Amino acid sequence: MTDTTLHEMTLAGAARALQTGDVSSEDLTRHTINRLETHGPVLNCIAAVYADEAIGSAKASDAARVRGETTGTLHGVPMAHKDMYYRAGWTSENGSKIRQGHVPDYSSTAILRLDQAGAIDVGRLNMVEFALGITGHNEITGHVRNPWHTDYITGGSSSGSGSAVAARLVYGSLGSDTGGSIRFPAACCGITGIKPTWSRVSRYGAMPLAPSLDCVGPLARTAEDCAILLNAIAGYDENDPRSSRHPVDDYVDGLENSIRGLRIAVPANLFYDPVTDEIRNHVEQSLDVLRQAGAEIVTVTVPDSTATANMLNNLIGATEGASFHSRWLRERPEDYGSPTLIRFMVGAMCPADRYQEALALRTVVLKEFSDAVFEKADLFHLPLMPAAVPTVEETDFAKKTDGFAEFVASTGHCVRPFNYMGLPTASIPCGFTGNGLPVSYQLVGRPFDEKTILNAAHVYQKETDWLAQTPPMFA
Repeated sequence: MTDTTLHEMTLAGAARALQTGDVSSEDLTRHTINRLETHGPVLNCIAAVYADEAIGSAKASDAARVRGETTGTLHGVPMAHKDMYYRAGWTSENGSKIRQGHVPDYSSTAILRLDQAGAIDVGRLNMVEFALGITGHNEITGHVRNPWHTDYITGGSSSGSGSAVAARLVYGSLGSDTGGSIRFPAACCGITGIKPTWSRVSRYGAMPLAPSLDCVGPLARTAEDCAILLNAIAGYDENDPRSSRHPVDDYVDGLENSIRGLRIAVPANLFYDPVTDEIRNHVEQSLDVLRQAGAEIVTVTVPDSTATANMLNNLIGATEGASFHSRWLRERPEDYGSPTLIRFMVGAMCPADRYQEALALRTVVLKEFSDAVFEKADLFHLPLMPAAVPTVEETDFAKKTDGFAEFVASTGHCVRPFNYMGLPTASIPCGFTGNGLPVSYQLVGRPFDEKTILNAAHVYQKETDWLAQTPPMFA
């Protein structure tokens, strides 16, 4: 295989090439490291590359394959992850000054499960400071850049993951989603990302932001890639008492199933309110593809309570984040970037009764939404970003203080309600706007029904060619 062939493969394609012997893990891993070291600085997406360790693991992986001792579907596939996933002996700095030089003595459950599936861990990718931000800006480590155009934002907080996967530097990456931090980078960078049901994947060994909302999930090129990764990491973990014991589906099995007769709901109210005509057109075209594939489209009216979910999610996230950071906020406030400090300080001032009320309302909001949508449909289809991806300069709220609250509210309008309700949600690319940046739509499913989301997304991706397009400067 040529170098171009190596990095243009999807994660699923790389896994198949390893299985057939068309490529070795050492070759894939060296190629990945080379691309990270060559292109990573342009995008500012790298936190750390552990080249010697990764190549050693790849050689061991190849030797095991020769002996017939493969460990799983991901055997030999190199990946890199958001810099909030702990591996004993490796630095994990969380995009911050406060955690510089932090070396944990234990490893993330999700990372260990990828190890068990045979993946090669190459390193860590930059992120928004302490995972608190939707644009990708970071005053501490610098802003990660979008591979489609480096003047534009990547989305956050899994900014390095979105950028590196889209630029074909890695085959997949773990991100996290507390208020859209998997889906925003996936959407801005034109890749696929899924926020699983809250508690579906263990959060043990992943830097916490807001435990009532935090979700671990993958960013990768395709729905098939995400299904493979979710197969590896989903399931109960005794180290995370909040992780669910709900049975884990085989997300790859059934991906090729027809979606004929699948009922997909679209909103008659609320979710299109801030959406531009350009975005609406792309999202509606994606719906046409699903309809032509056999899906039945139904229109639903979402309850009024759904409109409060964005605000309530922000309240919980800021309050729990401020609680986790309380000591550092007292002792080292000067070591935070200004947007991060402001948001944590706002959370620290939230009255306890308002926080408790926001938690208590989750059950009510989820039930009312589920009754309105999932009594009539299997999935919910809606926009993700309400407007074209903006530039880094336009959204640098450390330099300009006006408009921040309005931007957060508008950008989170279609995303954060599903963090609040804990529902599984995927970001799926569906075109490009006039500025040459990607557009995505969302599919939302019932609790623990990631399988149906991934099946519909996979069918859509087989019928379209958005994912075949590569950022020109990284082809």
